[in-house]
Amino acid sequence: MAPPSWADPPASRPLAPFSDAQLAARLAQAFTEADGTAGAHCIHELWIRGELAAQIEKALERLWVCAAPSIPDWLPMRYVHWLPLAYEVCGRFKAAAKGRSHIYLVLLDFSDRRGDPHGLYVGMSQYTPAQRFDQHKAGIRAAGSVLKRGLEVLTGPALHLQYIRRAEAARIEEELAEALRDAGLHVEGGH
Repeated sequence: MAPPSWADPPASRPLAPFSDAQLAARLAQAFTEADGTAGAHCIHELWIRGELAAQIEKALERLWVCAAPSIPDWLPMRYVHWLPLAYEVCGRFKAAAKGRSHIYLVLLDFSDRRGDPHGLYVGMSQYTPAQRFDQHKAGIRAAGSVLKRGLEVLTGPALHLQYIRRAEAARIEEELAEALRDAGLHVEGGH
């Protein structure tokens, strides 16, 4: 089996052909070598395969301890049970042309409410998702839900929706928010 390409986006699932034993061995190697990128792909693959939440949380914690500087920004910092669903729904959307706009998702904290402790904010901006999140948290043209409840940017699911035309981004933002709602997720934004 050819070695995976760590440059591949997470949605391409470069470790999908690995058996559970091979995946566990590769994750252990990533921990030993403090390889955040390889570890991120391993954890992502476990997540998509439906690994138990406790195991994902434990692996995330260990990876952040041993390899924080090399972890790609698309790996979430905490377990969210519906992450595979978010990838699936976002994967249905494609952009036809390059531009300067970005679609971004922000993980929201709804632990003080009943039901799922997390929700999503869907937005679009000329700024990168990380820059726009920082603006929200600083109160700059902030959506109240992100200002009050924003935890982190979920980069991975919308990674393919970066640097697209503004008109297309506006359409995708609205349609993506509706599709995520239809999939059963609590969604804010997407106007």
